[in-house]
Amino acid sequence: MILLDTHAWVWWVGRPKLLSPAARRRIDEAVEEGGVGVSAMSCWEVSLLVRRGRLELAMDVEDWIARSEALSFLDFLPVDHHIAVRSNNLPGKLHDDPADRIIVATAQVHGLPLITKDRRLRRYAHVETVW
Repeated sequence: MILLDTHAWVWWVGRPKLLSPAARRRIDEAVEEGGVGVSAMSCWEVSLLVRRGRLELAMDVEDWIARSEALSFLDFLPVDHHIAVRSNNLPGKLHDDPADRIIVATAQVHGLPLITKDRRLRRYAHVETVW
């Protein structure tokens, strides 16, 4: 299983050519194996971006998320108490963006590589990333 960062999820669904070849390959492998994860925090982040006008979707955000939810190989991973606490106690230095911290903590708790273009996350030594 892999974990998609929010932008990787949005691009994979709507603009897959924005993903790197390595990211697309890893996602395709995960689809074949039935294991693509998205943090519930990414639903919050997509909804916020739509509300602020920074992201346009072809349909209502709830319908867009429901279509992803209907994919048999995709799982939304909840933000439970372990992830919430871990996000505030990440080792090393990581910026203070709460969405990124929750997503990194989700990857750590579940032992998953994170598909992300975000250079700050790719430089963070305490999570495996793919781009």
